[in-house]
Amino acid sequence: MIRRGIRLKPIGYVKTDADEDRIREDRKGVVSEIVLSEGLSEALDDIEEFSHLFILFYMHKAVSKLLSLKVHPRGRQDLPLVGLFATRSPYRPNPIGLTLVELMERKGNVIRVRGLDAIDGTPIMDIKPYDPLDMALEAKTPGWWKRLHQSFP
Repeated sequence: MIRRGIRLKPIGYVKTDADEDRIREDRKGVVSEIVLSEGLSEALDDIEEFSHLFILFYMHKAVSKLLSLKVHPRGRQDLPLVGLFATRSPYRPNPIGLTLVELMERKGNVIRVRGLDAIDGTPIMDIKPYDPLDMALEAKTPGWWKRLHQSFP
């Protein structure tokens, strides 16, 4: 097997005035713009037919942080030490973010969304429409996850 490097190129960038604190406090209320590269405008044609989109992005500010394979979720010592992949920590081997957002509008190569937990300048890697087949009716989460999110909207 020949190994080759993976090369990804951002398709656009996030524009928002929300900082990390605001995103943590009210992620669902944050409004952001995703500005796609000019040559990709046509790729957004008919996206307005969807109410929600999955946004994949590169957490560019997280890359220089040390990686630990076990973490306390959100650094809270009152929660159990769990495997990194059991959390939403941005400090991962490949800092790729995924968020389901509400599509508010599209103008040319810009889409306006609500609920994106990415900061200004974040590189956007891909956009995928939400499909009801993505819904997990019988999803479960551990008790610590519920405790963690009692204090969040």
